[in-house]
Amino acid sequence: MPRDALLYVVARESRFTAIDRDALARRWPVRDWTARHPVRAALATARAVTGARAVVVWFAGWHAVVPVTVAWLLRRPSLVITGGYDVTSVPEAGYGMRRNLAGRLASRWVLSRATVLMANSESGRAETLSIVPRAAPRTLVVHHGIPDFPGEPGDGPRDGALTVGVVDSPNLLRKGLLAFAAAAARLPEVPFVVAGPIADPAAAQRLREAGDVELTGELSDAQLAERYRGAGTYVQASRHEGFGMSVAEAMLGGCVPVVSRAGALPEVVGDAGIVVDGDGPEALAAAIRTALDASPEARRRARARVLEHFTLEQREAGLAAAVERALGRPDARR
Repeated sequence: MPRDALLYVVARESRFTAIDRDALARRWPVRDWTARHPVRAALATARAVTGARAVVVWFAGWHAVVPVTVAWLLRRPSLVITGGYDVTSVPEAGYGMRRNLAGRLASRWVLSRATVLMANSESGRAETLSIVPRAAPRTLVVHHGIPDFPGEPGDGPRDGALTVGVVDSPNLLRKGLLAFAAAAARLPEVPFVVAGPIADPAAAQRLREAGDVELTGELSDAQLAERYRGAGTYVQASRHEGFGMSVAEAMLGGCVPVVSRAGALPEVVGDAGIVVDGDGPEALAAAIRTALDASPEARRRARARVLEHFTLEQREAGLAAAVERALGRPDARR
């Protein structure tokens, strides 16, 4: 690994971690490091940190403990990107690292010892600072950048309500899939679609019993883009969201979003969608009906909001600034 390389640490790869990795690689050499088993991989991870110029870690999870600790001990700069499962607790959905004492201690340890913290939303920053209030001067907000893979949607006919998520037991509540299906039972004339892999057949059965919903299974980007361009509304009735990338993707596709007040969802939607208090099926169904009746101008406004506020360019610039800030800290040797 080149001596000036950044060590890029993730628990598992995803669309948003790949976007950030590519952004970093346009400015610095990057070595990828996937640490799913931090205890067994501790020695190898420590050696990788020793050879890096700085460490960039996605989420203050268990996989972050070794690289951030070693960087701290060596006074090597570290940037932790935070604001999701690592800083929250949603016990009824079995979600969040902070549901137990060990998880709370681990996330606090990582957040306390990172050189710089970067949240993806103001909501995520607030959650982070509720854990480590003294980190305020070193905690930045940089919104996600959303690739425009749905493309210009046009003003053609639209039909139905769409939500995206892995169909498993935690997501029935955490991602609002059960609330979505319950709303479908109140609007039998409207097609309701859940797009995402079916990881748990029992969870899929619960959705079908709650309402008339189509479960697509896993889709390619092209297939998902087609769904975004054809749906009348996109619904995210989550109990927690660190950002809501699927909401923003759907807005690019011309969907008028209907979201809960959870986490960063109101921040992403702004005045270009409908924010519902709670996830009660009656209120959710009413909001979906309103969104389905939206004008073409409302759909253009949803797309324009993402194109204006959540660009890949602003994400790359903000991420680079966060790394530079970490590298420039006087208490971290390069």
